[in-house]
Amino acid sequence: MPPIKHYYSIVRSTLLEHVPRGHLAAAALISAGLLILIGSSNDSSPQAVSVQSVNIPGLEIQGTETQATPIAIPPVEAIIQEVAAKAETPVAETQTPIGPQWKEFTIQNGDNLSILFKRAGLNDRSIYELFSDAKDAKDLRHIRPGQKMSFLVENGRLTGLKYVINELNSLTFERGNKGFTGKQIALKPDIKYAFRQATIDSSLYMAGKRAGMPSNLTMEMANIFGWDIDFALDIQKGDSFKVMYEEQFLDGKRIGVGKVMAAEFTNGGKTFKAVRYTDKEGNSAYYTPDGRGMHKAFLRTPIEFARISSHFNLARKHPVLHIIRAHKGTDYAAARGTPIRATGNGKVSFAGVKGGYGNVVIIQHGQGIATLYGHMNGFAKGVRNGSRVSQGDVIGYVGSTGLASGPHLHYEFHVNGQVRNPVTVPLPKSIGIEKTEIARFTETTRPLIAKLDQFKSSNRLAIANNSTNSN
Repeated sequence: MPPIKHYYSIVRSTLLEHVPRGHLAAAALISAGLLILIGSSNDSSPQAVSVQSVNIPGLEIQGTETQATPIAIPPVEAIIQEVAAKAETPVAETQTPIGPQWKEFTIQNGDNLSILFKRAGLNDRSIYELFSDAKDAKDLRHIRPGQKMSFLVENGRLTGLKYVINELNSLTFERGNKGFTGKQIALKPDIKYAFRQATIDSSLYMAGKRAGMPSNLTMEMANIFGWDIDFALDIQKGDSFKVMYEEQFLDGKRIGVGKVMAAEFTNGGKTFKAVRYTDKEGNSAYYTPDGRGMHKAFLRTPIEFARISSHFNLARKHPVLHIIRAHKGTDYAAARGTPIRATGNGKVSFAGVKGGYGNVVIIQHGQGIATLYGHMNGFAKGVRNGSRVSQGDVIGYVGSTGLASGPHLHYEFHVNGQVRNPVTVPLPKSIGIEKTEIARFTETTRPLIAKLDQFKSSNRLAIANNSTNSN
């Protein structure tokens, strides 16, 4: 190997050992310069000489003597230091300017729009502008803890807002040349059917919890059968239920439950079945498999899951007055503040204080039927003389006003001016499927009933297999 090339080889290996690979680009430039020097050594006339290296002890370079100008080769250490110094010189990076960023907040207990806007660095004027421009902004009045709200603020001014109602529904607002515009976003989940069943040992609520049912689903099932079964009085140990309902999925993730599609409840040996059906007009309700409506004209009880503390008794001894005084209704014991529901559609004929009843509401339902709700702690918003109510509407809250020994609801049922026992009085029949729609009803609901029965059979088979395997 020519001596100068041997020197270049030593420099290159030394650079690779001492200089990081990120600096090799600079090192390559130095190497290119050395190659040029190597090429220039070939132009001299051949005359052999022997030269002792001053940079690398013990190295004797064999070469040829020429008339060319001597080449000054710097020490290896100097080359390494120069390469490292150049490599460490910072290179200015071009940074893209960052625009306004979204600020997200989770709504807490006690929050309102003014508080949330203040957290985002805005004032009430921004709220006013938003509500003035976008009609959908009124939905922001119904914010609840756990929901999320995001703000896009630019130069101290609101330019965008996102309100996530739930995993399926959200509202977005964007500022344009003519103010804010709103957009509702509704995602459609994938629906799968799920099945649960249980036998009641103590209460419907506990049985539902043991079966893995969400509490709102248990309540919905109770409402479906609430016209036929008094869940405060009729439930007994050994009763059972089976329910098929929707489970909602979004991007493969389970996000919640939908409606009950079919259900079966056995109470005291008598079995009731219900199936959900949506008619041509888009109205949904529950019916028996043969098309009779589950929805009766009246609910059997005005309070969900309450116990009867005193029955209808025309010869009862009054607990406060201690005299024989007819008890013309049924008392439901419940915690103070428990919601009280109207048992049927009607018009409020009286809402106020009435003697021993305390705060009382009387509803006229037509066809000579009236209901009375006494000892209320207070009235629901909008309930007053002359107001109309629908079945299931909250009309007040349990209390102990008037002649009451503790918080409870006194409920009376009157027919043509005569008091009747609310627990046993025959309730008006429900409206069923129209004859013109019965064929469509049967075609739609028969697969749901069959699937419910299929779930039941599969579950029995699983129980049988488990029993066999455990023996």
